[in-house]
Amino acid sequence: MDMTNKAYGEYVNAKSKPSPLWKNMLWAFLVGGLICSAGQGLLNLYQWFGLNEAGAAAAVSVTLIFLSALFTGLGLFDKLAKHAGAGTLVPITGFANAVVSPALEFKSEGLVMGVGAKMFVIAGPVLVFGISASVIYGVLLVLFQSV
Repeated sequence: MDMTNKAYGEYVNAKSKPSPLWKNMLWAFLVGGLICSAGQGLLNLYQWFGLNEAGAAAAVSVTLIFLSALFTGLGLFDKLAKHAGAGTLVPITGFANAVVSPALEFKSEGLVMGVGAKMFVIAGPVLVFGISASVIYGVLLVLFQSV
């Protein structure tokens, strides 16, 4: 069956059901807001326990990463993401999910070749380009500040 790109696009549009845009945006807003509110609540809790602001912020990051990885491993993160969509992509929780998901998918191949090798399949490019960009920006900053 030969189809042009235009004909294929029309075929796909005819077969796919419309996305409930407003419902999706509301869920993303609510879930993303709840994740951020939980982070703020954890920050307040850690400060109440006596940590300074920097220590409390680090503890919140570790806690959110741990919980995201745990919920991904238990299969709960995917269920939440199915309904919340982009709301689960709050940077720290989405990144933790992006690291853990491929690792779990390939765990049958072993710890080194499965989990270890596949852990950064999705998150690896983000790390590489983020670290590379920060080094370049740092070098440029040093060069321009010395002038």
